[in-house]
Amino acid sequence: MNAKTVLVIDDDPVFNDVLCRALTRRGFSTCSAHNAQEAIAAAESEQPEMVVLDLNLAGDSGLALVSPLKHTIPESRIVVLTGYASIATAVEAIKLGATHYLAKPVDVDALLAAFNASAAKSGKVAGGLPPSEPLSVERMEWEHIQRVMLENDNNISATARALKMHRRTLQRKLAKKPVKE
Repeated sequence: MNAKTVLVIDDDPVFNDVLCRALTRRGFSTCSAHNAQEAIAAAESEQPEMVVLDLNLAGDSGLALVSPLKHTIPESRIVVLTGYASIATAVEAIKLGATHYLAKPVDVDALLAAFNASAAKSGKVAGGLPPSEPLSVERMEWEHIQRVMLENDNNISATARALKMHRRTLQRKLAKKPVKE
């Protein structure tokens, strides 16, 4: 049985790699792209069934890729991810052909649920509905700290400065296990 292929398009190499590994562990075949040219080339060669597309690709809009991707791989389901969700961009993404729109941080389960929801609706849009149980404040804080840590190459002092937090307070927060969702 062939694994379904997921194309991950994100200019952040760390996020791209982590998401690809997580999807691979769940039995999917993955390919990645970091810009528009790589994305179109990967779509043509791999013909993925699913696409994860970041809204901001190194300053360029990921929305500009939705139509070319739908033209290249018309049967694919496209989920747009963004760190700065807005109703306007969600509506635009759906109008262009995306099947779902999710705000970061997003876990793999939510991403797969978005793909499954759009597949279950047979191509109908399944966009923009909030999760039945949103992330807790503690979990959102944990996710934010982890993202800022990655941006600062896991440097505790630099991360604490970026978060405007005392270094020891940050160390205490990091010593705890991640908060469950």
